Amino acid sequence: MTELIKNLIGGKWEESGSGTFESINPAHTSETVGRVVKSGNAEVDRAVRAASEASRAWRLTPAPRRGEILFRAAEILVRRKQELGELMTREMGKVLPEALGDVQEAIDMAYYMAGEGRRLQGETVPSELADKDCRSVRVPIGVCALITPWNFPIAIPAWKLMPALVAGNTVVFKPSSDTPVCATRLVEVLAEAGIPEGVLNLVHGKGEDTGEYLTGRPDIDGVSFTGSTAVGEGVAQKCAAMGKKVSCEMGGKNAIIVMDDAVLELAVEGALWGGFGTSGQRCTAASRVIVHEAVYARFLEMFTRAASRLNLGSGLRKETDVGPLINSSQMEKVLGYIEIGKKEGAELLTGGKAYREGECAGGYFIEPTIFAGVTPTMRIAREEIFGPVVSVLKAKDLDEAIHIANDTRYGLVSAIYTQDVNRSAIAERELDTGIVYVNASTIGAEIQLPFGGTKKSGFGFKEAGGRGGALDMFTRWKIIYRDFSGKLQKAQIDK
Repeated sequence: MTELIKNLIGGKWEESGSGTFESINPAHTSETVGRVVKSGNAEVDRAVRAASEASRAWRLTPAPRRGEILFRAAEILVRRKQELGELMTREMGKVLPEALGDVQEAIDMAYYMAGEGRRLQGETVPSELADKDCRSVRVPIGVCALITPWNFPIAIPAWKLMPALVAGNTVVFKPSSDTPVCATRLVEVLAEAGIPEGVLNLVHGKGEDTGEYLTGRPDIDGVSFTGSTAVGEGVAQKCAAMGKKVSCEMGGKNAIIVMDDAVLELAVEGALWGGFGTSGQRCTAASRVIVHEAVYARFLEMFTRAASRLNLGSGLRKETDVGPLINSSQMEKVLGYIEIGKKEGAELLTGGKAYREGECAGGYFIEPTIFAGVTPTMRIAREEIFGPVVSVLKAKDLDEAIHIANDTRYGLVSAIYTQDVNRSAIAERELDTGIVYVNASTIGAEIQLPFGGTKKSGFGFKEAGGRGGALDMFTRWKIIYRDFSGKLQKAQIDK
């Protein structure tokens, strides 16, 4: 019998009176991974109340103690890495090595943020007055709503949960309805590690229902959202109107620039990984490759030949390179963009259709697809497709390549392949994206630096670690002046 996946509210695993929905294996749609409770408004209300009631005790728990819980969670994740990776491949579809990497990212984030329990640095500065000191400290913002997507079903929740918890916030977590089982397993790990009742609450449901209602609750102090630009803009506007702190990580139309001095074998590997890793279902996917005209034909030949050799199938098979798309609606969207590319006059070099051979007949598979002769004004060069479709464009020099790369409403990540240090320096300065790679693909950000984009790729605070990372989202600054002179002193006036 298929397991029933429940909500966690106030430390109790609960069913719902609003029905259930199913989580399906996208590689084998006849397999149900889990039957999941659907949260109504009443469940969301109780989850927020539980988080509010637990807030003071958790805030007053010493930060090093909070960090120790995250350290224990990291150790549990290490032990369960293989099990969780295989579950992710079944529920989300990405190939097993990528799924294991997803879990490893959660492990890394748990260890990193556990260490922040003994840092959470502010600063102490000298006062202009005698017998007075000045300092800043981080304090939690309160109750946080965390809304996460399906493409990184353990890593992205960890990116939000770990900093929110170590900073002393309580949480209501609403994961994607496409990957609720993975999210539940992560919450189970944190509960086993010792998170107190009510500090972490989990509610399942659709974004347009459960997520929409959750973010609109007046007693939510901050919202961290990862998903589409259209939805993220709505979340940001709602939070601004209600005075909530907000972080929105959204879409991308990322470009790899390949210069005439690039090592083409390396650039092709990067374009394959960036374009077809996770079946192109990453906000950081390299859906555009901008190639110098001197090596354009040779790059296309090498790239097309390599893409045509990629194996499609279940991500649990060792020989599989590209897994399925997440669901039927995403598959239809991607196929629709392929038809748009053909009508726009782009040249289809490989792929371009659903793949239903052998074991792939029962899943949402699309062949790795490459379009050549793409111009910057074509929709396939401007709109986020979120599938295994790459557009290749031609540029006469570095300036034109950078102009094409920047000529988009998105600004998440970009990359350049060149052996010229001066060219790479110019690209680092001029590419208008939150992340720039040199001689590496557009995917593979590390957790010890902030993650986020410019323009329509991100709004509000960044994710992950480092200065300007997630702790800035999940804390606010309190400034403390202590005068122990025993008399009234007036800053800027007393001398």
